[in-house]
Amino acid sequence: MLKTNVCGVEFRNPLMLAAGIMGSNASSMNWILKSGAGGVVSKSFSLNPHPGYPNPTTVAVDGGILNAIGLSNPGVENFKEELKRIDRDNNVIIASIYGANPSEFSQLVEEVQEHVDMIELNISCPHAMEGYGASIGQDCNLSHTIVAAAKDASEVPIIAKLTPNVTDITEIAMTCEDAGADCLSLINTLGPGMKINIDVAKPVLFHKSGGMSGRAIKPIAVSNVYSVYEAVDIPLIGVGGIYTFEDVVEFIFAGARAVQIGTAIMDEGVEVFSKINQGLEKFMKDKGYSSIDEMVGIAHD
Repeated sequence: MLKTNVCGVEFRNPLMLAAGIMGSNASSMNWILKSGAGGVVSKSFSLNPHPGYPNPTTVAVDGGILNAIGLSNPGVENFKEELKRIDRDNNVIIASIYGANPSEFSQLVEEVQEHVDMIELNISCPHAMEGYGASIGQDCNLSHTIVAAAKDASEVPIIAKLTPNVTDITEIAMTCEDAGADCLSLINTLGPGMKINIDVAKPVLFHKSGGMSGRAIKPIAVSNVYSVYEAVDIPLIGVGGIYTFEDVVEFIFAGARAVQIGTAIMDEGVEVFSKINQGLEKFMKDKGYSSIDEMVGIAHD
């Protein structure tokens, strides 16, 4: 009943781990899968190791979390070893990658594609270094070039992760579709946002500002999924503030075929996956839905 298909890849349920939380090593990702997720997205990684920003990198705010981790990662060679140790039996493994130019994205795709089922392009991080993340995803030409290069190098489906921090997200979505993206995930964190420590009169985060995640961004994410669903023909994955089965249903009705969960794990624990699956299955039975397919996009009817 909970199975869903995205770009020919079958998920046993529509829930997956979002990039950035508990996606740094195989043991934590296997834990997420055993806890009920149908798939996992790794933490974003690059060709070479990157230290990211010094602490503090996260701070709680009303309605969510601000983070500016700075895309810290051990580099592709080290990360490949983690990907190899993830349990792929009936699970979907997705690598999140980032780079500064088409060549870097292409190299990363070639390095990791044999170890994963799909690849997500991080062209949307709002606190990345200059030339990375949202600086790509806010530009149609750069987005097209990066997505096209990754697609040309790939034998697995390519997902482009979009930023909400643009004038018109449908314009970027259509650009990525035209470039060959097989799927879109939206949204990445909102922002940048800031919290100031009033005792010392300075921003809390080392980077000063960071991306906002959590419950407060869900209405924006749902709206973006709804708008993009009407603008493109490729599958969508919803991300942003998902805590309950009701949240998942909203995203599916708006047009998503699957969803990613991140900040909720920090608040609810890994049990959030099994709780949502149980609630979603009961909802579907109560409402007479026999499959996720029947529910996708029906808010548009």
